[in-house]
Amino acid sequence: MIPMAQNIYRIELEIVEAAGCVAHQVGERFVYPQDSGKLCGWLMDSARGMLTVLRYGGRLPWTYTGTPYEKVIDPEGVTTEFISCPDPTARVVLKVMRTRIGEVGADGKPIFFDR
Repeated sequence: MIPMAQNIYRIELEIVEAAGCVAHQVGERFVYPQDSGKLCGWLMDSARGMLTVLRYGGRLPWTYTGTPYEKVIDPEGVTTEFISCPDPTARVVLKVMRTRIGEVGADGKPIFFDR
């Protein structure tokens, strides 16, 4: 049996809404997991499980069809997801963009795509 290649992803985060938030502003961008310490603890805690699913190739089942948060699912390119902060006094929405940038070959070595 030939093992399947494991995909390698880049996870980028962007604050797309930040009404009433003192920690973040619209337009801030981060790379996960490298910048996770720069995110508010409430937002990071809300996002952690979903980010783990996306980081390892999973997909969340909801699509938000017909809303401003409708996501894009492209297994060969960029997949988007939206995560909201649980702080009841602020309206913070984090856009997550997962880009497939390579794969781990059968020999265990990473192979990165040219983009």
